[in-house]
Amino acid sequence: MLYLIFYQLLGIILFKYITFRSIYAAITAMTLGFLLYPYFERKLKSLQFKQTIKEYLPETHKKKKVPTMGGLLIITVLVLTVLLWNNLSNPFIWLCLLAVVGFGIIGFVDDYIKARLKNPEGLSEKKKFLSQVAIATVIAVVLFKLGFSTELYFPIFKNLHIDLGYLFIPWVVFIIVGASNAVNLTDGLDGLAIGPVITTSFVFLVFSYIAGNVKLATYLNLPYVPGAGELAIVCAAIIGASLVFLWFNTYPAEVFMGDVGSLSLGALLGTIAIITKEEFILAIAGGVFVLETLSVIVQRYYFKYTKKKYGEGKRIFKMAPLHHHFEKKGWEEPKITVRFWIISIILALIALSLLKIR
Repeated sequence: MLYLIFYQLLGIILFKYITFRSIYAAITAMTLGFLLYPYFERKLKSLQFKQTIKEYLPETHKKKKVPTMGGLLIITVLVLTVLLWNNLSNPFIWLCLLAVVGFGIIGFVDDYIKARLKNPEGLSEKKKFLSQVAIATVIAVVLFKLGFSTELYFPIFKNLHIDLGYLFIPWVVFIIVGASNAVNLTDGLDGLAIGPVITTSFVFLVFSYIAGNVKLATYLNLPYVPGAGELAIVCAAIIGASLVFLWFNTYPAEVFMGDVGSLSLGALLGTIAIITKEEFILAIAGGVFVLETLSVIVQRYYFKYTKKKYGEGKRIFKMAPLHHHFEKKGWEEPKITVRFWIISIILALIALSLLKIR
């Protein structure tokens, strides 16, 4: 909106620059977040949207009596900031908003069932998965219809890329749904998921800016994607909104993110990775999300395998996802969170280093 008013209508060149708009998108998101948080907290408490804790979780979780659905604050701030600072004629922006709002609605329904209807299991896995696939498929088909490149690029290797053709659509669905659920699985401790969301968003702020700049993309041998630079502003908005949420969600949390936040943020990161042609960078920068997801997959299938073979299921981890394993080992919650943040920062640096390694 501001881009339209100040640059296209009034001709103020400053509003043309992605760097300027990215900085102020982050500032706007933080400002809106701090202004709106008191209202959201009062509303969530008055509606008694408190997380219903599952019985098998560690005892420390059962003492937490704070409202959930804090992700509504993140989504609201994020959407308002994007509408203010982005070039709204760019179709990529609307696909990002579709990912945030669409997956946010799925998360809201899931949280509502858990918090208001007091069902700790929430929306059934089947319904949740099919809803996610439906929205991700719409994004994939729209990109395909827009003539978006269906090539898959690999980091490090300069000339290694393959054309997926129609397989591009299931690939997009896999990345978006996978990223969404990976962030959701990581969101199990106060501030745990939002830290890696911030570091991963910063990585994609850099990659988005480069992908949308033909000179930089050519120099660094990255795929050039016209219009992808606008996603840097979206990433800046994610960082700003996430920093505000972290302010209130750091241990001990005043509000939980809930599925409404984790599912939508994961889907958004997946969508940005697809558009910038950096899906493998998402796996590296978001390595914490990958590790958490793999721990659940390995735990589940190893248990099924050993039960079938020996008649008794065995586990590799004390509990999955991985952060619960360390809780069971006696690590304090803040220590687990901060150490996972440190790992996330290291992975973000590795991801950024691939700009030159390539």
